[in-house]
Amino acid sequence: MLLAWFFFGVPGRKQAPEMVGAIQESPVERGRDLVGVANCQSCHTAQAATPFAGGRPFRTTYGLFGDIYSSNITPDRDTGIGAWTEEEFIRAMRSGVAPGERRLFPAFPYTSFTKLSSADMKAIYAYLRTIPAMRSAAPKNSFWFRQRWVMRLWNALFFNEGGLALDSSKTSAWNEGRYLVEALAHCGACHTPRNFMLAERSRAQFTGGIHVDEVEAGKNRTWSAPNLTSAEIGLAKWSVDDLKKYLKSGASRRAGVLGPMNEVIANSLRYLTDADAAAMAVYIKSLPAGGESSHQTLSADERAAGQALYDKHCEECHLSAGRGGFRKAPPVAGSPIVQTPVASSLLNVILYGAKPAAEMPNAFDAWEDMSGYKDKMTDVEIAQLANFLRTTWGNQGGRVTPQAVAAQR
Repeated sequence: MLLAWFFFGVPGRKQAPEMVGAIQESPVERGRDLVGVANCQSCHTAQAATPFAGGRPFRTTYGLFGDIYSSNITPDRDTGIGAWTEEEFIRAMRSGVAPGERRLFPAFPYTSFTKLSSADMKAIYAYLRTIPAMRSAAPKNSFWFRQRWVMRLWNALFFNEGGLALDSSKTSAWNEGRYLVEALAHCGACHTPRNFMLAERSRAQFTGGIHVDEVEAGKNRTWSAPNLTSAEIGLAKWSVDDLKKYLKSGASRRAGVLGPMNEVIANSLRYLTDADAAAMAVYIKSLPAGGESSHQTLSADERAAGQALYDKHCEECHLSAGRGGFRKAPPVAGSPIVQTPVASSLLNVILYGAKPAAEMPNAFDAWEDMSGYKDKMTDVEIAQLANFLRTTWGNQGGRVTPQAVAAQR
């Protein structure tokens, strides 16, 4: 994990910044905004009719440790957090320990929330006390996620408790953005690779990760979250304004929202203030280039096969130069999704299509109509197309095999 400074109670140490505009809000109003940016509803809601009541399953990559279910965070006293005191809630957020000395698993990102200010934790608690109580007990976790004793060792190895210190050498926007990205929005939970113990690899922070989510109703597959650093396979070509627009609307001239990011934008980031979205963009654009890029060389026959498939299925919307049509389709040239080391998200888009969340304004006309090609192309053809996309227009992506495509079906 990050070597975050433990500044609480240390004389002379300034606490990390809070979100812009906080002073004008009541604690409950501020808590509502914080809960929104933290995207608590998406993770703690299994059924739309019972928001925050928990029970949503989270599947570990490749089924390594089975399923873990989100908890009920409504004020119900028996199945939720209604009996928790403010101090107990803050301890869970900061230390990953729930009442009764129950060690939480980092599927609940206390490893990021530990960096929140005490004031923000209190505001979140105040807001959660106001939402309707729902009596709903989560299903039983898999065997491995019932062994809470192991978290003492896990925390000793991988968890650094405490907040973020202000960096006086940086601008206020940078500091605010860091607080939002690293703590409240916990972007690293998806965009940082994990080790075999499911801990974020701190030396590879924000260079992309793998997680499991739906590709269509009732069907889960791996997704590859892209590299957020300034690497060529990441966001090197994105401007601060590109990022700000994407965070607020799910679309910019560089990309259109798809897959699991739909929930993040629709349920969370679109409610950012312009100032907060700009601050996040400033911080993300400051991340030094990191991550590994894969290189491959296509034979003349492979390139010709991929080109023919692109011309037939993709060129009309994404254009011959791969730059995408204005208000028609996002670019594939320079796309971080196209270049992820593991091509899961690219394959999911080709197989199952890409559609923006219903709540989001659609910036690309063709994006809304892009259905999948799983019934129109073979595994061999999809692999050929993916390899063409990953080696053209300067893109750098490793080889995709027909077996990898079959695994995503």
